[in-house]
Amino acid sequence: MPKSAQRPTRQTHPAGESVAVFAPATVANLGVGFDILGMALEAPGDIVRATYREQPGAALGSISGDDGRLPRSAARNTACIAGQLVLERLSASGGVSLDLEKGLPLASGLGSSAASAAAAAVAVNALYGAPLDLDDLLPACVEAEASVSGRHADNVAPALWGGIVLVMSAEARAIHPLPVPEELHLALVTPDVAVPTAHARAVLPARVSMHDMVRQTALVAALIHALHTGDLALLARTAEQDPIVTPARANLIPGFDQARAAAREAGALATLISGSGPTLCALCVDSATAHAAAGAFAATYERLGIGSRTFTTRPSLHGARLIK
Repeated sequence: MPKSAQRPTRQTHPAGESVAVFAPATVANLGVGFDILGMALEAPGDIVRATYREQPGAALGSISGDDGRLPRSAARNTACIAGQLVLERLSASGGVSLDLEKGLPLASGLGSSAASAAAAAVAVNALYGAPLDLDDLLPACVEAEASVSGRHADNVAPALWGGIVLVMSAEARAIHPLPVPEELHLALVTPDVAVPTAHARAVLPARVSMHDMVRQTALVAALIHALHTGDLALLARTAEQDPIVTPARANLIPGFDQARAAAREAGALATLISGSGPTLCALCVDSATAHAAAGAFAATYERLGIGSRTFTTRPSLHGARLIK
């Protein structure tokens, strides 16, 4: 994305003692755009507080909201990995302690690791006076994400910039903002089953037919056209027709067909797998329909005897940002 016209003067000493940053959940792929499309959500998200310390490096202070599941080693935590890389880019004197408040469920397909990385990168940069722009922070977030789920930017890019983005590669110059339809509302459900990204990638076909490749290309083009024209009906039709990734991953998500049918009956235009799943995301035309679809999701999983978490939200035009 374009760099800022002016940058603050770089400083190696902190501008304050502590800052906190919120980074949003993200929905990657949007159905047909595997690894190349991502969307930021208004809520939920992760919060990282960065506090200056004299000792060099990024240390993990605390984690809450993860039920003790995340590694406490800084070398294995995406927030600390991203924070460390930003410190190195800044040639900072001293280091940071990072406190992570997880608002996102793990292994859910909502970009949990990317949100932690983006929040940490922006927080560390802000602590030192924000001399780097988002283009400069992207590599740190990509490296952090690569440590847990592979080198791709379809989650970290929208977590940093917000909105809906086209990701042609993991370089800032290859990331392009797309229009966000004003009427788009979302209903999401995360059933209580974990789908690790590595597992979700392992089930994908190693080869695809020429027919499916041509069809997928046309669907991606139609989806981007739908975003530019604000045509939610076309957006829904194209996003839900994915012939390659969705069929392979649907079997990993209990109740997928039932939940999709229930949401459609409640008025949703389409239901997609968010990232690698198991979260499902329904595209809706207004808030009332989104709430109805969320209720339909919840009822479906209750009938199936599977716990779930549902919520409604909208695409966010803002990525990682200071909150206090």
